[in-house]
Amino acid sequence: MKSVKGRVAAITGAGSGIGRATAELLARNGCHVALSDVNEQGLAQTAEKCRGHGVQVHTARVDVAHREAVHAWADEVARELGAVHLVINNAGVALGATIEDTRYEDFEWLMNINFWGVVHGTKAFLPHLKAAGEGHIVNISSVFGLIAVPTQAAYNAAKFAVKGFTEALRQELEVEGLPIGVTCVHPGGIKTNIARSARSIPRKGWVGPDSSADFEKLFSTTPERAASDILSAIHKNRRRLLIGTDAVVIDLLQRLLPTLYQRLLVAGARRRWRKMMLSAGPHS
Repeated sequence: MKSVKGRVAAITGAGSGIGRATAELLARNGCHVALSDVNEQGLAQTAEKCRGHGVQVHTARVDVAHREAVHAWADEVARELGAVHLVINNAGVALGATIEDTRYEDFEWLMNINFWGVVHGTKAFLPHLKAAGEGHIVNISSVFGLIAVPTQAAYNAAKFAVKGFTEALRQELEVEGLPIGVTCVHPGGIKTNIARSARSIPRKGWVGPDSSADFEKLFSTTPERAASDILSAIHKNRRRLLIGTDAVVIDLLQRLLPTLYQRLLVAGARRRWRKMMLSAGPHS
């Protein structure tokens, strides 16, 4: 898709972070936007920013975990805005917990949003992209869809699944010769509120109250930069997009050292675990 001007884009998780930045960038480039999120206040703020660029803006509170709600939203967007050309499945949540401590309901909560939300958004909007005669689907995975890390098993599982789903989708559309591009995005550390709003299940030495704050110190890329990279990937019809220097390094590490990287992560996590255990004391 060489230009988004006059096209219609549907974006999930548009109330903040990458979703908001991408929506505003698309609107600035003349693209009409359909925005959804469960955060109605954030959604309204994003919509106001987009309307300032003189494009049509449609908003809806949609929980991407609910299949019927996503399909109803897709039909509503196509009906009210006339067509849909671009879909960005961005909504996501985070969970920090060991596998042993992860409750089934928390695992299901994350998978229903991070993985099934992508499936729902893709299947709901794909018929509308076909009807429009062109389109592009952007599915947001993560660097944690490239490597696994301790206390992120649920998030890893969802993001690895998004990667496989998205790559298979692109191949199927290419086999059919359809003019619909598909890009799988692997952001590194992005300065959003996902870590701050993550669920965590503390275990002594593993997940502490300062974990989100410490993790955010590693974030180096702004949502605006991520949005710019995503728009460029749409224009160039790229299969895969790594966002941030950290994502490039992590991808290279996984390619060159597919098993050794795990030993390195274990060594680092073990040092942190021992430090936290010592600082907590024997009676904590």
